[in-house]
Amino acid sequence: MKIGILTSGGDCPGINATIRGVCKCALNYYGMEVYGIHNGFRGLMDGHINRLTEESTSGLLTLGGTILGTSREKPFKKASASLSNNKPSLIIKTLEEYGIDCLVCIGGNGTQKTAAKLMEVGINVVSIPKTIDNDVWGTDFSFGFDSAVSIAADAIDRLHSTASSHQRVMVIEVMGHKAGWLALYSGMAGGGDIILMPEIPFDIHKIGDTIINRLKKGKPYSIVVVAEGINTPEGKKAAQYIAEEIEYETGFETRETVLGYIQRGGSPTAFDRNLATLMGGHAVELISKGQYGRMVALQGNKIDSIPLTETAGKLRLVTEDHELVVNGRKMGICFG
Repeated sequence: MKIGILTSGGDCPGINATIRGVCKCALNYYGMEVYGIHNGFRGLMDGHINRLTEESTSGLLTLGGTILGTSREKPFKKASASLSNNKPSLIIKTLEEYGIDCLVCIGGNGTQKTAAKLMEVGINVVSIPKTIDNDVWGTDFSFGFDSAVSIAADAIDRLHSTASSHQRVMVIEVMGHKAGWLALYSGMAGGGDIILMPEIPFDIHKIGDTIINRLKKGKPYSIVVVAEGINTPEGKKAAQYIAEEIEYETGFETRETVLGYIQRGGSPTAFDRNLATLMGGHAVELISKGQYGRMVALQGNKIDSIPLTETAGKLRLVTEDHELVVNGRKMGICFG
């Protein structure tokens, strides 16, 4: 049995730990051959592939990024309606040339969608969800999320001292275009007073009132955590818009901080290392049983899998009845 493994989409902590989990289980337990495909789906078309060995996995558990490289190549996306798309046929040709029996795709929502389409054209595929946004449908957590939450929460912790010293409002922007999981978890862990997410509408006047009421209670500073994907007018950046509006509404000195790509870098947390290892191992188990067309998923405390057709094209979003939102409101935290 020969398996190929690729990483696609944005990088995040834990990808290399997953590659290690796949390789070590495949090589040591199942006696499979493993081939690394470089630069995502683009590498499948270019034939940028090399065999992975025990030595290839040395030092990967704690290493950030991805040793295979990544790209945002979408092989099923046509350049225009008038042009035929031969990329899938190039992928099939490459897999046949290398004799690869199954493809392991590590990636986020776009990758899951592409993996499902590869399955439709006859390619054996098993996928593993990867995202710091935690928005892949069908899994309670994706590796990379816990690491990003830890990074963001640490940044919020540090901003508390500056906000307190200068009696300012500090607005911290975290990643999350459509899903507010990172803002919710890091905001709650970091003691945010106001947490804004794309899924929950906000009233800027209510935010201003919240900050003023905190001052009346003897709390002269506030921490506002916002997801980058919240609704803003004229395409303004989330933190910039919220900071400007708070200063206008309250007259309080307000500063913004955008964490940006720092949330996606560095070594994964212990939780993500273990999750990545378990997911990588389960992917190989699925392959050994011939259970293709499935995405590995964490459901409760159990590593399981779901059909790719169930997750492709869907998003896992925050709802107002999530326990952190409900309990946060009881504690007086404003969600908009």
